[in-house]
Amino acid sequence: MYIKNARLYLPHETVTGDVMIKDGKIEAILTSGHMDTTDDDVVIDAQGHALIPGFIDTHIHGANGVDVMDPEEDAILKMAEHLVTEGTTAFLATTMTESIDAIETALAHAGQTTTPEKTAELLGVHLEGPFVNTVKKGAQPEQHIIKPDLDLFKRWQALSHNKIKTVTMAPEEDTTGSFVKALRETGVNVSMGHTDVTFEQAKEATTLGVNQVTHLCNQMNGIHHRDVGLVGASFLLPALQLELIADGIHVSQEMLQLIYNNVGSDRLILITDAMRAKGLEDGTYTLGGQTVNVKDKKATLADGTLAGSVLPMIDGARRMLTLDGATLRDIIQMASINPARQLGVYDRKGSIDVGKDADLLIVTKDLQLIKTITKGEIAYEEDV
Repeated sequence: MYIKNARLYLPHETVTGDVMIKDGKIEAILTSGHMDTTDDDVVIDAQGHALIPGFIDTHIHGANGVDVMDPEEDAILKMAEHLVTEGTTAFLATTMTESIDAIETALAHAGQTTTPEKTAELLGVHLEGPFVNTVKKGAQPEQHIIKPDLDLFKRWQALSHNKIKTVTMAPEEDTTGSFVKALRETGVNVSMGHTDVTFEQAKEATTLGVNQVTHLCNQMNGIHHRDVGLVGASFLLPALQLELIADGIHVSQEMLQLIYNNVGSDRLILITDAMRAKGLEDGTYTLGGQTVNVKDKKATLADGTLAGSVLPMIDGARRMLTLDGATLRDIIQMASINPARQLGVYDRKGSIDVGKDADLLIVTKDLQLIKTITKGEIAYEEDV
């Protein structure tokens, strides 16, 4: 494949040029002149539009009618097919607090799943719960919440074929810190979420190895003038990468601006936290065995608790681009570079570099998606 006349967002510069792709990898980048092509090459004229790295969604439960926790083995594959329509080229299949049997079924399916060409690549599993705090359970079913159990986690990791890359937990429930330490020693990201930690507890958790925060501002203590809580800790502790749902529902536009002003793009990771209704019409759906009502892009339980989102990743990125001071480079940082680095795959994903996977998006300057390319194959293109 040969992409010509593109505005290339390279790691350290933005230039007009061409990209040659071979065997799913970026083979060459040319910033002057043009490369020779043959009749067998797929040639794409970007017509001056931006070429950026594909997005990586590290927290997503479902889309297009399926959920990671579904008993059907092909649920993750169906998600992967849909995600390319919103610019996501790789993702973590995210589980939910349910019964041990249900979690183990989901992990076994993830462990056996290899996503095919022209779909988003499954990079692993985000285990959200069941090691969370009932006080901040949100849409996590309380009856299935349990204390951190290292032996159980080891069993689950083996069952997933070592695909668990991130665990969302409440660090205050790990009273000795041994659970957090053990996970970090094996390279698993430990993310504070569905937690009631104070600022001091959050600070202590980072010394044990906690390195991330799950859906910043949601199901955690907000900022108070005598204890800035986990939101304040997220601003103040540079060791933490911060997930953010930029749908304008989970976090208001004003709070998004406040977060961006205080944190910048270097520590933010855009996620969707989407559930099965994403890509479908308003109606009644399920999440974790609970009924979810979706209306006007808002997913809630019967009591009004937010139950994930229906956010397409490209829409979240576009909303962040409307913030004062935000640029397309910030979007690339938050949606591509940071998640790739956090997952330890920046050597092959997250930027436009020779030798990396050809996971690319052609977009307009205001982030309208034109084409999604996964490993050198056109996976999605807008109707013209």
